Order: sequence, then structure tokens, then C-alpha cells
Amino acid sequence: MAKHSEVSWKQDHPSTLFGYAVQRANRAVKQAMSHPSDQVIDQAYQSISHAENAFQNAAQFNEHMDIVQQNQEQLEIMKQQLQDTEGQ
Repeated sequence: MAKHSEVSWKQDHPSTLFGYAVQRANRAVKQAMSHPSDQVIDQAYQSISHAENAFQNAAQFNEHMDIVQQNQEQLEIMKQQLQDTEGQ
């Protein structure tokens, strides 16, 4: 079995994947805030759902929890922003 380089290992780590999912969700929520159509809002909710699944995976791995916690807090803020946008 081939060894992963340190860089590729970090890219594949559940906490890193969670961070990427949060970044994608952030872009989707910002788009929904600037263009609040039903389709764009639904896409943002799907991105948030994907990030929540990635959070579950990262939390189970139980490493780098400081980064995971920061991303979880950011995700909660985004969820509130999206709910506020949807309510307008």
C-alpha cells in the first residue's frame, strides 16, 4: 500500500473535507442572500446538509476538533443567515 504524502493526507482528512464543505455552503448561502430565488435557496440548503454530513464524519474521527468546532460554528451562522433570507 502506498504511503500518502503529508499534503494528500491532509486533503483527505475528514476535518479538511468538512472545511471544504463549509466553504462551499458559505458560497451557496451568499448566493442565496444576493439572489433569493427558491432554486438558489434550495441549493444552499443542500450545501448545508452536505456540510452537516461532513461534520458528522469529522466528529466521529475525533481529531482536530478545534478546527471542526470553528467550522461548525460558522455553519450555524450560515444556517441562520439562510433562514433570515428565506423569511424575507
